[in-house]
Amino acid sequence: METNSLDNINIVDETKELTGYEPVLGGELTEKAVWVDESRCIGCRYCAHVATNTFMIDEDYGRSRAIRQDGDNFETLQEAIDTCPVDCIHWVKFENLSDLENSLDRDMFQSLGKLPRINKH
Repeated sequence: METNSLDNINIVDETKELTGYEPVLGGELTEKAVWVDESRCIGCRYCAHVATNTFMIDEDYGRSRAIRQDGDNFETLQEAIDTCPVDCIHWVKFENLSDLENSLDRDMFQSLGKLPRINKH
C-alpha cells in the first residue's frame, strides 16, 4: 500500500502566537529571550559573526536582528552580547519579546551603509 509523503509533514500554523514552550526550545518554558534594540545598533556585525544562527543584519537598515531564539547555545549568545560595542543586545523575558519588537518604529531608522534619505521638499 502506497502512502502519501505529505501525510507525514506537520504543517505549522503561522498565525499561532509564540508561547515559549515550542518544541524547538525543548518544550520547556524559555524564560529569557535575546532582543536587539535596533534603534541603538550601529551595524558593526560583531554579534552576527559570533552567533551566526541567531543574528542577521537587516539588508534595508544595516542593523542586527535576532531571527532565532534557539539558534545558538547560551554561552555563544552571551559572547555575542558581550562583544556589542553599544550594548544594544539584551536578555529579556520571553513574554515581553513581542511587545518590544512591536515598539520599534523602523520607519524612523536611518539606513546604515546606504545613502541617506533625502527630503525632496
